[in-house]
Amino acid sequence: MAPVPRVHPVAVVGTLTDGLHLTRTQRKRLDAASAIMTARPERIDFLHTVQCQCGIPYGNPGDEVREWERKQGLATLRIEAGSAYDPATGDFVRLGLPYGEKPRLVLIHLATEAIRTGSPVVDVEDSMTAFARALGIAVNGPHLRHLKDQLSRLAAATVRMGMVEGGRAVQFNTQIVSAFDLWYPTEPGQRMLWPSTVRLSAEYFASLERHAVPLDRRAVGALSGSALALDVYTWLAQRLHRVPAGKPQFIPWTGVYDQFGQGYARIRDFRRRFLETLRQVQAVYPQARLSADEKGVTLEHSPPPVSGRLNTLLIG
Repeated sequence: MAPVPRVHPVAVVGTLTDGLHLTRTQRKRLDAASAIMTARPERIDFLHTVQCQCGIPYGNPGDEVREWERKQGLATLRIEAGSAYDPATGDFVRLGLPYGEKPRLVLIHLATEAIRTGSPVVDVEDSMTAFARALGIAVNGPHLRHLKDQLSRLAAATVRMGMVEGGRAVQFNTQIVSAFDLWYPTEPGQRMLWPSTVRLSAEYFASLERHAVPLDRRAVGALSGSALALDVYTWLAQRLHRVPAGKPQFIPWTGVYDQFGQGYARIRDFRRRFLETLRQVQAVYPQARLSADEKGVTLEHSPPPVSGRLNTLLIG
């Protein structure tokens, strides 16, 4: 088997211009890649370091699945589906596990707003719409409806996060959102529940302030349509700058598959998809230094996607 060529962002941008027409997604990624290579970010997003390493389901696991657990290195994330109180019936309504790209965007949004304002209380009724619009997500119809549905799932879920901090194992069990207001549609047949404001739990907010990973909002927007691409980008954002200079770290394909290969029965099918995604990610993270061959992926020390003093940049 021939080695997989080293991924290079310039080549990716070039491939996006092949042919006479670009899709909306290709155009968005091309514009983001061009902007990232020529200017510093004006807006910064954030995500907790554990959530950069351990992802939630890519597809809907089904309402009957009530628990989801992922491990990566010394970090572990476990999510347990919850329920929301419906005052119309006086009953608790079971909500499913969050899945796909939209809850990832919700987690990024909540973390970003909390860091930006210095408050665990986030008003999502207005800010979520603005965030969706900034990422190029439709703010009317099923897209925004699904985005808010995923926020409800996150708000009701219990999250258990474990990691190593200061040389010791730290675990906290919490709801990312400790309280939320629900808006209830009045039209018959609608049972859509979603928060209008959310309060991040004290434990999660305190941990987020210590362990928030900065992300380039332009990159997040360019990759917003792919859960896998968001996972790969956030993973590299928190991982590459911690690789010791001059000491590359090799990850065999079995290890990459264990982390990102959910939904793929064969490693070779996953590897093809992962390499395609990696090219998209490197186009919007051009500082990333890594290579891939038939054995696995090699990571090299790289600058983070957002560097310098954060207080010199706008994070709103």
